[in-house]
Amino acid sequence: MKKFLALFAVIVFLSSCSEYQKALKSEDIAVKFVSATKMYEAKKYNKAIRLFEQIAPAYKGKPSAEKMFYIYSQSLYKTEQYYLAGYQFESFVASYPKSEKIEEASFLGAKSFSYLSPVYSLDQTDTYKAVDKLQNYIDTYPEGQNMVEANLLVKNLREKLEKKAYENAKIYNTISDYKAAIVALDNFIINFPGTPYKEKALFYKLDSAYLLAINSVPSKMKERLENAKGAYSSLIKFKADTEYKSKADDMLARIEKDLKQFSK
Repeated sequence: MKKFLALFAVIVFLSSCSEYQKALKSEDIAVKFVSATKMYEAKKYNKAIRLFEQIAPAYKGKPSAEKMFYIYSQSLYKTEQYYLAGYQFESFVASYPKSEKIEEASFLGAKSFSYLSPVYSLDQTDTYKAVDKLQNYIDTYPEGQNMVEANLLVKNLREKLEKKAYENAKIYNTISDYKAAIVALDNFIINFPGTPYKEKALFYKLDSAYLLAINSVPSKMKERLENAKGAYSSLIKFKADTEYKSKADDMLARIEKDLKQFSK
């Protein structure tokens, strides 16, 4: 019995392969569509894609085009070809606005772009695109079945953009461009008022203001020392028990000592 089942499986496999090869060589797009659909249903997505690529240009406008482009998009998504999947899902939404699959296609198209988002240290153009597309899904389908996941994806992507913005601002402190650091960190705090990086941003603003002040020419030192003292106050006001308290107090002591020379 086992030998019979194994033989049967081999026959089915060979028959399937033969049918697929014939479909690849066929000039009949209907034959290709039937075979591609079978490949998709058998989860042989790469084979399905190869056939869909052959017939997609000729299938536009045909009665079964909606189904074809939907499973073509799904095949690309399931093989993690996210750039192409995103493009095909968006094209599907634009072409079939009354489709019962439109919400799912809108979500998967947007989600495809979220997979293209790189680590925070790299250029975040694709992250911004993903946020815009997911937000568009959220706005269009406020009661959508994928709303929870869409909101979570947006939250994660925005956190990445926030970290990128913080690191971009902090880098000026790292390279000793203290004036630029103060401006960049101020802008970061304004743009992300609830950020978990606020304490760090306030400290590096203080550090930048302090180092700028103590290394200034005499004519600019007093004003810069006072600015640094204000940066210290902002940090302590935000979090009195900041993890940077010891370093900040040392800076304040030096600031107040140097300010004394201007009160004589």
